[in-house]
Amino acid sequence: MTRPPKPASRPNRVPLWRYFQLFRKDILSAQPERLYRAWMAEFKTPFFRSYVCNDPKLVDLVLRKRPMDFPKSDRVRKGLAPLLRNSVFVTNGDVWAHQRRIIDPAFEGGKLRETFPAMWQAGVSCTNRLASRCGSPVDIEAETSHLAADVIFRTLFSIPIEDEAAQMTFQSFKAHQASAPIVSLAALMPWPRWAPRFGMRKTRLTARRIRALIEELTQKRAADIAQGTAPDDLATKIMTTPDPETGACFGTDEMVDQVAIFFLAGHETSASALAWSLYLLATHPDWQAQVAQEAQAVLCGDGMPDFSALKRLRITRAVFREAMRLYPPVPMFVRENTCPEEFRQRDIAVGSQVVISAWHLHRHARLWDDPDGFDPARWDTENGKTCQRDAYIPFSAGARVCPGAGFALAEGTLLLAMILRSYVFKADPERVPVPSAQLTVRSANGIWLELRPRAPQNMRSDASGDGPGCETTHPN
Repeated sequence: MTRPPKPASRPNRVPLWRYFQLFRKDILSAQPERLYRAWMAEFKTPFFRSYVCNDPKLVDLVLRKRPMDFPKSDRVRKGLAPLLRNSVFVTNGDVWAHQRRIIDPAFEGGKLRETFPAMWQAGVSCTNRLASRCGSPVDIEAETSHLAADVIFRTLFSIPIEDEAAQMTFQSFKAHQASAPIVSLAALMPWPRWAPRFGMRKTRLTARRIRALIEELTQKRAADIAQGTAPDDLATKIMTTPDPETGACFGTDEMVDQVAIFFLAGHETSASALAWSLYLLATHPDWQAQVAQEAQAVLCGDGMPDFSALKRLRITRAVFREAMRLYPPVPMFVRENTCPEEFRQRDIAVGSQVVISAWHLHRHARLWDDPDGFDPARWDTENGKTCQRDAYIPFSAGARVCPGAGFALAEGTLLLAMILRSYVFKADPERVPVPSAQLTVRSANGIWLELRPRAPQNMRSDASGDGPGCETTHPN
């Protein structure tokens, strides 16, 4: 058992040029150590002021009570604009509200059951694929990235990642990620709009290619909808849902914007959370054994279980939640205040950046018991229950909470159980991953694990009255 890796913090004071160098390389290690204890911190530059808010009352104010007074920061939008254009992730005001009125119904409670078969099929494909990777170290991030992309294509367009169009899009996204910083000099400096933006050529080229591929899929789906032959998947639901206030549906360009963020956010965040979950279990074999035993009990047999099986994967869900606490897929949410504010006896000028750092909030030394430790059992403690309510925001919170939060939690829980049901994972102590972040929290040097087939455990028929499936005696 090892302590989960945590990036080293920078010295408290560095010149602005050095801070920008550090920030461009990695958001996490560019921040000072004091943020793990501070309720609020102010950062001054010649161009803007930024306030990192860790006080749960301020987090609640910005994200839940008055979200419209704190819209998404335009500085982040500039870094993502080549690909996302006007997607729901970066828009504000009436445009954002219109988009959410169309998107949200596709992810409402009962709709999750309809995506379960596609998640299951992607999981089966992954476990079969991993059989060829046994016996030698594997960069598990590459595998979870492949798996998460497969889920996106199956649930959105009813095609597996092996489909030619899906594979081309996936490969283009990998090239885009390598070239696209979350922030650029153009986003930080008050340059005129006509001034050239250096270092963005490759980003624009990969974004253009991805959008062209998505547009082809979207136009094909529009034709299938018109002919009445379209499958009843997420793309069809979203493309045929009118805005209840205006009656307008998404046009092709709008749909391309939304599919781009579904893929970028849904694929990247899920891949990150799954990879860190597997690493944490590999370094905590006692918890790995519990998840495996639960998975083999609940997901017994060769066929797809009933959707209700998700409710019985309690330990697996707790592990996945704990992985997202230690390694929140999106580490920071950046807003701007539109009104003069007073935060903790400080005047906050209009236009200041307000940063809600899930990374620091989830590890805050004055909120959590053993904040840097891996302990899925914490969710059953008083401290864990309180912090889950006040200081746990892996999907943001309030009006702008990720519309696919329930989808992501179900996906992560199911896929983690399916993988652990079939394989044993072991970490290489000489290759400790280094957490790093631009848009999502990944490892700067990969997450290298060894895997081998897991022997099946003895099963007996479920007699617990907790629903259909198999059951086994639990170590707890």
